Amino acid sequence: MPRKPKKPCAYPGCPNLTEGRYCPEHQSKVNSEYEKYGRDPRTKKRYGRAWKRIRDKYVQEHPFCELCFQRGVIVPVEEVHHKKPLSEGGTHDRSNLIALCKSCHSRIHAERGDRWGKHPEGE
Repeated sequence: MPRKPKKPCAYPGCPNLTEGRYCPEHQSKVNSEYEKYGRDPRTKKRYGRAWKRIRDKYVQEHPFCELCFQRGVIVPVEEVHHKKPLSEGGTHDRSNLIALCKSCHSRIHAERGDRWGKHPEGE
């Protein structure tokens, strides 16, 4: 199957062609700008050394994306997701965690509208 043609990077003034929205150089810059300016500063306080230890231990016990695994597909874990977000009263408790691949994690957040400022009905 032929691939789609590359398109210009969406970063202002960048002449590079890319398959995604941004070229690799600007993708990391856009992500860091989001972390610095677009994300709630209180979020950093919730994810310290303790979270890293909890996350690493959870990944050791659940090495594959739990949603993909249910469909019979084996994909390594890239993210550990809180089923109920910390901002909504969730905790780092194991029953509130799920191991996900990048694709499943992004889909969950896109459906919730977390990163793009949309919120589900009723919130």
